[in-house]
Amino acid sequence: MFFLARRELWFARSRFGLMGGVVALIAVLMVMLSGLSSGLVEDGVSGLKAMPVDDFAFAAGTKTDSAFSRSVVDMRQVQAWKSRPDVADAAPFGNALVNAHSSRGVAIDLALFGVEPGSYLAPAVAQGERMGSADGIVVSKTALDAGLHIGDTVTVDRLGTTMKVVGATGDKQTFGHVDVAYVPLHLWQSIHAGAEPGEPVRPEAYQEASAVAIRAQAGQSVDLAAGDAAAGTSAMAIKASFDASPGYSAEMSTMTLIKVFLYAISALVVGAFFTVWTIQRRPELAVLRAVGAPTGYLLRDGVMQALIVLVVSTGAGVLVGVAGASLISGMPFALETGPVALGAALLVVLGLLGAAAAIVRIARVDPLTALGGNR
Repeated sequence: MFFLARRELWFARSRFGLMGGVVALIAVLMVMLSGLSSGLVEDGVSGLKAMPVDDFAFAAGTKTDSAFSRSVVDMRQVQAWKSRPDVADAAPFGNALVNAHSSRGVAIDLALFGVEPGSYLAPAVAQGERMGSADGIVVSKTALDAGLHIGDTVTVDRLGTTMKVVGATGDKQTFGHVDVAYVPLHLWQSIHAGAEPGEPVRPEAYQEASAVAIRAQAGQSVDLAAGDAAAGTSAMAIKASFDASPGYSAEMSTMTLIKVFLYAISALVVGAFFTVWTIQRRPELAVLRAVGAPTGYLLRDGVMQALIVLVVSTGAGVLVGVAGASLISGMPFALETGPVALGAALLVVLGLLGAAAAIVRIARVDPLTALGGNR
């Protein structure tokens, strides 16, 4: 079966090898783009993904792309969500990006997550102690890699507010490409109010947060519309809130557009190759038609050629890309099996569609060509 396809692949191996090399390079690029996309997601919202939260409720009318930085909710709204029958727990959540430096002179940017130390949002630690003291913070593991140490004092630039690093998470937690630091909500509220140490803070500041972090009852989903009506908020699922991370939406849109063009180019390149290849084979195909070869057999044979080239070349490209990923450093990059496998499958399927569009020319080959009927 597929005798003709195998023979042509062997005798025209230089041409098919060249085509396969192009497909393999496209597959390598696909792996790199998949790793970069996953890396950007992890670097942008891994802090949010690590939280045991199902939904966030922001101030009513807050735009998604600026929700965490512009939204302000109060404790009354937190309580309104907490009293909902489909909500297992709700807690105030503060968010702010700050520049800071440690007592060792290390300059670092931090995404402050203001949480109540006794709430379900308080993070587990892999090093040091959990949140408890009024100025104790728990930082992302990557903040330690950046130069912070357990026991360091961190000073917020311009305000002069000091915090002590008491613990660190066991994994990477970032927000907007900045390391996360979990801060007691009361301390976050004074920082968010812009108060320097010793300055009075307006009383209402201690009733504010950026959002309400909501956890649904086990096996249920929260009725966000009803909750918004009761609390006067604008709620969204946690995945939708990723767009509120700085630059997340623009980065993902850019990467998606690049991938779309990559897949389109793959289909066009493969289709163009098999168009030229079919044109060059017209006399041979006409002879086969003249001696009784069914059109369906020739079509299946051509599709099998394309499938073999695409599968082998894509597989080789993926292997090279995965091996080369270990050499990448200094940028957000994370390979995940799912996106890479999906990308490889799309390359094969779209390339096969492009090839199939070219191979249908076989059906229009006139057998009389082999008998001199065109003369």
